[in-house]
Amino acid sequence: MSVQLSEPRKDARITFEDNRVFSGPIGAPMEDFVLAATKDDGEPAAIAAIVDNKLTELARRVLRDGVASLIRLNTPDGARIYRRSLTFMMIAVANRCFPDARVYVEHSVVNGGYYCRIEGREPFTDAELQRLEQRMREMVEANLPIERKRVSLDEAVRIFEEAGDEEKLSLLKQRYKPDLIIYKLLETQDYFHGYMAPSTGYLRYFAIEPADGGFLLRFPHQDDPTTIQPYTAPTPLFQVFSQYSEWLWRLGIRNVAGLNEIIQSGQLTEAILVSESMHEQHISDIADQIEQRRDRVRVILIAGPSSSGKTTFARRLAVRLLAVGLRPLPISVDNYFVDRAHTPRDENGDYDFESLYAVDIAYLNQQINQLIAGEEVTLPEFDFTTGERRPGLKVRISSQHVLVIEGIHALNPELLPQVDPNACFRIYVSDLAQLNLDRYNRISTTDVRLIRRIVRDARSRGYSAADTIARWESVRRGERKWIFPFQDRADIMFNSALPYELSVLQPMVLPLLRQIEPDTHEWIEAKRLLSLLRWFLPAEPDHVPSDSILREFIGGSILEDYHPWINPVI
Repeated sequence: MSVQLSEPRKDARITFEDNRVFSGPIGAPMEDFVLAATKDDGEPAAIAAIVDNKLTELARRVLRDGVASLIRLNTPDGARIYRRSLTFMMIAVANRCFPDARVYVEHSVVNGGYYCRIEGREPFTDAELQRLEQRMREMVEANLPIERKRVSLDEAVRIFEEAGDEEKLSLLKQRYKPDLIIYKLLETQDYFHGYMAPSTGYLRYFAIEPADGGFLLRFPHQDDPTTIQPYTAPTPLFQVFSQYSEWLWRLGIRNVAGLNEIIQSGQLTEAILVSESMHEQHISDIADQIEQRRDRVRVILIAGPSSSGKTTFARRLAVRLLAVGLRPLPISVDNYFVDRAHTPRDENGDYDFESLYAVDIAYLNQQINQLIAGEEVTLPEFDFTTGERRPGLKVRISSQHVLVIEGIHALNPELLPQVDPNACFRIYVSDLAQLNLDRYNRISTTDVRLIRRIVRDARSRGYSAADTIARWESVRRGERKWIFPFQDRADIMFNSALPYELSVLQPMVLPLLRQIEPDTHEWIEAKRLLSLLRWFLPAEPDHVPSDSILREFIGGSILEDYHPWINPVI
């Protein structure tokens, strides 16, 4: 008989994805198992784990056997946890060293970091920033635990009342769960949206640098998690962020709690109309700049990452160009794909349609120069079924025309190397800034783009939320390679963010996220997004204008079937 009575085991066992099994005392932290599994493996450090398909902090106690995979610093979740924990350490040290200063984490910066500013006193001096960084490094060496505790909502209110944190108190008015997770480091107790590293010893890679009246909390990029990228001077993004902050002040919406209060007071329609008016004004300003350069600008290049609203932006810009006397002709880069047999392949051997070299660059440049010279051109059409080009419409343009090229490679200088750069006007479109939950719980614009895409994909492409989430990291890799490195080449940046959009998207995306099976990897991401969206009051889309960029995702856009057109050559 193979079955027999056994004594209760005194250990717990964790099986990792490479099938190695580690055992330890019941109640040992997950960190102990992870450190044993990753000792001297030469890979980026693990900062969390997925245990039985649940994202798990390393400080969590192991009470039973489980199956685990590692969350390393070079993964999206790992990078988020690192940045969040580093922010908490910076806040805790700033609270101890400069108790009269209120630190606001405003937005991300291109070369890895957050722009921060101070309220309650003058900006930190260079010497004070050096002191802040030195104290943070001492915290790393001390390897202090980041303590986690669950408190009742009443207890959370008491903590934030004692701290004088009115923003957190306003946010908690929308909290329907009876409790809240609080983290503690030094004397600071606070709420952070998302999980933390187990201790400060994990937070070795950072720098503090002065910038534009505030300072930068620098950290590595996900793809190179131990390297701080060289500092670069403030980019045009700073102007975009400043403009967005000014818009929010005009609207009276400083954070999510402020947006919720506007919804509750019945003033959302006004906020929508003002937000859309600001978009329209910016588009009009861009059209005016192009019109003022009409003697030399013949090509408008529009680029931006997925779900930025590029299509609606391009069509709204076309309308404004017509209003100032210019005639836009869209040129689709997709029609210049090389034949399928010549398409480059990625590391998995699959066709890489996102590669710049999937485009017949020489042919595109030839036709653009011919059109600018006033010659007749037969535009190509790419047949995605056969994987080959075929002749399309014959066109010739006049001096009143401008060519509009929208696509992921539009700002890459290798796309049009043979076209006079002075004849080009470059526009970068993206959701560049968003409301924050409070003064240092940021809402990632990448998350907003993912939520936009989930809603659009379900409505117009028949994809489930799980399908969209599964593809998202591949999309992000393409953006990091082909889009983000060239954003600073833009003549102007258009921030497609709308302060109210997550309240409108929330009731549409919640049921889509809840349909994801709990035992899938996509459910981990869905849970994170669900947790974020619960801080927003829902809003109806009725008053969203029909030409809004948001309509590209929620439907009902008057521009969906609008295509700028010219008369073909006869």
